[in-house]
Amino acid sequence: MIQEHRLHYIIRNGFLDLFYVWKDELKRVFKDEGVLIFFFLVPFAYPLLYSFIYNQETTREAKMVVVDQSETRLSREFIRRMNGTADVQVVQVVRSMEEGKRMVDEKEAYGLLLIPSEFSKDLHGGKQATVSLYCDMSALLFYKAFLATATDVSLEMGAEWTARNHPQPTGQMQAIAVEPIPSEHITLFNSQNGFASFLVPAILILVIQQTLLLGISMAGGTAREKNRFHSLVPMVCHFHGTLRVVLGKSFAYLLLYLVVCLWVFAIVPQIFSFPQVGSPLAVLLFLLPFLLASIFLAMTLSGFMTQRETPMLVIVFTSVLLLFISGISWPKEAIPSFWKAVGYLFPSTPGIQGYVRINTCGATLNEVAPEYRLLWVQTGFYFITTCMIYRKQLIRNKQRLTACCRALRLHRAAKQA
Repeated sequence: MIQEHRLHYIIRNGFLDLFYVWKDELKRVFKDEGVLIFFFLVPFAYPLLYSFIYNQETTREAKMVVVDQSETRLSREFIRRMNGTADVQVVQVVRSMEEGKRMVDEKEAYGLLLIPSEFSKDLHGGKQATVSLYCDMSALLFYKAFLATATDVSLEMGAEWTARNHPQPTGQMQAIAVEPIPSEHITLFNSQNGFASFLVPAILILVIQQTLLLGISMAGGTAREKNRFHSLVPMVCHFHGTLRVVLGKSFAYLLLYLVVCLWVFAIVPQIFSFPQVGSPLAVLLFLLPFLLASIFLAMTLSGFMTQRETPMLVIVFTSVLLLFISGISWPKEAIPSFWKAVGYLFPSTPGIQGYVRINTCGATLNEVAPEYRLLWVQTGFYFITTCMIYRKQLIRNKQRLTACCRALRLHRAAKQA
């Protein structure tokens, strides 16, 4: 009976301490302006900022200069069709390559189309005519617009020229002669080839992870600065159990980021009409281990932050690196093995790969099982490392408290003597 009563007392006190730690951590967060910036201002503002920047989705009216050395009806028709598309704007037609190069060098245009003097002559003589495209490769989206437009116009005019000069007895035979192998371009999951629809979902995952790392690490550095013994955990009676401390703090962060995730993954994509074809339940179940893994990773790193400003120096620079090695801006198969292994130490790598496939491509949890399992493995691993760090802090607190009590008793004994 006494044993059961003691067990009941331990469980009850454990939950009370956990609740105390949870409440205390929430108070610390809302009293710290720096942590509030990382927990709320950054994740609420950055998705809007990136979405507004890339809201146009695709490049329109990319500036091009044309060097028309042919000056014939066919060359003028080619230029007219290029300029008539939504993606390209012909800013000037010149006769010399030197003038065209000057405009590209001075950024008056980002592409140069050369129509040689024999363009019309070759077509009328039954030869293959050529046009040359030169692009400023510092702007890859402009290159895409120029190349796609020039290819489409060439194929269209070529088909019309073949139909006009090589008539066939029937319409079907004419279609076969013009296009022996018909092709059709179908864009999956990102129907407008939008840059925002492609990149922003990955950025949203990275923003969640990085703000958690920065905010929790800053809170850890602040705790050490304000603590007399530079300890991560205060010397309070409620902070004397590893599990209750770790779970209390992590539940506080999880509660806060459930609200943040509602804004980032539900409201922002609706505002900007980003593709969302996945099941909301699958997205929610996938984000749960991602959040937990990010929280425990941040709590682990916070154990090494001795000052409030340290996270800004250690963590911020990794954002671009983690985006590149996540496999979204560059195929993961082409990433070197070393950097691929480094990427899988962070929840953002499987998080980005899995979330994009679920949210944008409509995958199920079974279809992202490797990423889902990896996130749970990361959660378990970083939970253990967090417990180890906080356990070490609690043991040090106990040793310091014992030493202080011993010194106090000796002082009292000496005073009485």
